Parts: sequence; structure tokens; C-alpha cells
Amino acid sequence: MADPKTLTPAQRAYEQKRAAKAGKSLESWLDAKQKRAAAEAKPAAPPPKKKPGLISRLLDRAHKPL
Repeated sequence: MADPKTLTPAQRAYEQKRAAKAGKSLESWLDAKQKRAAAEAKPAAPPPKKKPGLISRLLDRAHKPL
């Protein structure tokens, strides 16, 4: 959709208004929009694994042989 050649006239007018509001040219606005979309598409690193809670640790300890 960010390719100016594939935009319909209505889409182009909308993006032109948004670019003018941001103080950019249409081409630079579409480039920035495309870069933003590519950055969001990158998979995020998984969050670090949490330490088990008190109850989980006690249950694990209870299941271990003496």
C-alpha cells in the first residue's frame, strides 16, 4: 500500500494530507511509513523467564525424593 504507484486517487489524497500535516513530502512520508511498518513486523525478543513463585517451588520440592 505504501507504493505511490498502487494508491488510488482517494488514498493518495489522504496520504498527501497526512504528509502535509507532518510537514513532509508525500514520498518521504510513504518511505517513513514503510520503514515503520517493517520495524513493527520484526519479531520481538521473548521476555525473560520469570522465577517460579513460592507455591510452585514448594510443590516442586515436595515431589522430589528425600
